[in-house]
Amino acid sequence: MQTSHIYPGAYPLNAYITIKGCSEAIEFYKKAFGATERGRLLIPNGLIGHAEILIEGSLLMMADENIEWGNKSPETIGGNPMTFGLYVEDVDAVFQKALDAGGTVVMAIEDMFYGDRVGKVMDPFGYKWMITTHKEDMSFEEMQKRFDKMLCE
Repeated sequence: MQTSHIYPGAYPLNAYITIKGCSEAIEFYKKAFGATERGRLLIPNGLIGHAEILIEGSLLMMADENIEWGNKSPETIGGNPMTFGLYVEDVDAVFQKALDAGGTVVMAIEDMFYGDRVGKVMDPFGYKWMITTHKEDMSFEEMQKRFDKMLCE
């Protein structure tokens, strides 16, 4: 059997994040999003050099902050401009689980003009999560009409 050019369980595009407290973050993601851990590689000082979790079937790779390797966490750099988009079957239930696990509300859950029900949570490690359940299919033209209407209100 020939080896694929894509790592087993990965997609052509995957997120790889740096976290101060990677082991604790894995536990948070398990509680908040039902993540399952695929494995971790430890460096001699006990920190995680590489770890992999699955959330809703998607691979998220991560490592502890390691300044010597050039890996800095959101805490060290003073924030993070990115947001993870996570589609789930029940946004209300998962949003509450994320809060119960230690996340904080960035945006309360709302039904959005583009057909999704959405809420945003900040995890304790500096990453934002846009938790979403898709409710209604529509064209970009319909989304634009609804967007225009929203902007005019």
